[in-house]
Amino acid sequence: MSITEIETYGVERIPDADRTAGPFDLFRVAFGGANTFATCVLGAFPILFGLSFWQGLAATVLGLVVGALILAPLSLFGPLNGTNNAVSSSAHLGVHGRVVGSFLSLLTAIAFFSISVWSSGDALVGGAHRLVGLPDTDLSYGVAYAVFALLVLVVCVYGFRFMLFVNKIAVAAASLLFVLGLFAFAGDFDPSYPGTLAAGDPLFWPSFIGAALIVLSNPVSFGAFLGDWSRYIPASTPRSRVVTAAFLSQIATILPFFFGLATASIIASKAAEYVDPAAPNYVGGLLAISPAWYFVPVCLIALIGGMSTGTTSLYGTGLDFSSVFPRFSRVQATVFIGTLSIVFIFVGRFAANLTASISTFATLIITCTAPWMVIMMLGYVTRRGWYDPDALQVFNRRQRGGRYWFTHGWNWRGLTAWLLAAAVALMFVNLPGQFVGPLGDLAGGVDISLPLGLAVAAVLYLTLLALFPEPREVYGPQGPRLVRSADTPILPIVDAAESMA
Repeated sequence: MSITEIETYGVERIPDADRTAGPFDLFRVAFGGANTFATCVLGAFPILFGLSFWQGLAATVLGLVVGALILAPLSLFGPLNGTNNAVSSSAHLGVHGRVVGSFLSLLTAIAFFSISVWSSGDALVGGAHRLVGLPDTDLSYGVAYAVFALLVLVVCVYGFRFMLFVNKIAVAAASLLFVLGLFAFAGDFDPSYPGTLAAGDPLFWPSFIGAALIVLSNPVSFGAFLGDWSRYIPASTPRSRVVTAAFLSQIATILPFFFGLATASIIASKAAEYVDPAAPNYVGGLLAISPAWYFVPVCLIALIGGMSTGTTSLYGTGLDFSSVFPRFSRVQATVFIGTLSIVFIFVGRFAANLTASISTFATLIITCTAPWMVIMMLGYVTRRGWYDPDALQVFNRRQRGGRYWFTHGWNWRGLTAWLLAAAVALMFVNLPGQFVGPLGDLAGGVDISLPLGLAVAAVLYLTLLALFPEPREVYGPQGPRLVRSADTPILPIVDAAESMA
């Protein structure tokens, strides 16, 4: 398929003949989507929390490695089933219950699309203002947001091949510009930056863990739509190569994370007003400390990064919407959701001032997504990696029955584990000044929502599978691993009209 040919596939299984992508393509798309200013902003949080540079680097590496380990197995479903992860979740949540994954990825994608457009637009306008005197007005920001959003929409309409082409350029170009930034700020960078927390400060561990969890949330945010890209990888590809590509794509983001951490420590020393925790402005601080010759690279990073993150987010959004409402083609769903997202970006930025709230919203969505990811991974283990791709498509074909029909299309085991784990996690969220759950202060100010959600989901899901075995037919020829199965009959797949007759 040519990059200028509009992709017609939706969430149906990709034919083997058209699966020409490889693990390295998955690496480029996943890394490209995070190799942006939005990730640099996340990298600045350890400094905002008062950590020293080395403490912040330790928190960043910890969060990045753990997040990559959680994310990597989610890359396996695409090659196996030839569809996105939301549809694959039918095997564990039921053919109707898979809408949970669709809406989680839908909300995550819109949130991160908005963040990428806002942060990149702000950097572009700010850099142009310093470089050529572009008026720093709402009109300038509006034009920058519109250009970003429309360019992203065009790429997403063309589809996966065009997006892959854009990311091929974006990964190399953005990485080069970030490395160039290391030279731009080398003279001002001091790795001995001490932070603002005194030795033995009781806020150290809450701050350290909070910073690590913010970093961890970046890889986790890709979980719901990682299969959007890996579905073009042949099923015969060694699974270890696919998992390794997904893992390394997140480890590689140490580059923008390090850039954000290092520059934030410089901003804290030379322009502290920009890292006020009450009203942080990382982009403004970066421009304030940048040498004049680096303004053009800043603008280029903004343009490339906005395109890269925006396309990976919006592509998944359109794909998932078409999977929930099969009457929409992928192109129609992408245009529809893209238009709504653009409207949201302008209303949220200029009318409702949601630029800070959307970051909190994204964090809460990721808190709910992590338990869903655990259920998918444990489901994969108990099924020995065996799935029936045809039965996964029952919902999209407006049919009934099949291996994953369970109870009227809902698998209450997986749904119960997800609902309770997500609810518990939300109650323990502790984002001071943004959102604190009713139990958020029980851990001494430490936000334990994400690890708690992961643990509750794992224990509860395996317990429910043990107490209420799933039908033998869902496990394939080798049978289940770790859990029991039941001799429950499976309804045949029939058209909905036939079942109503």
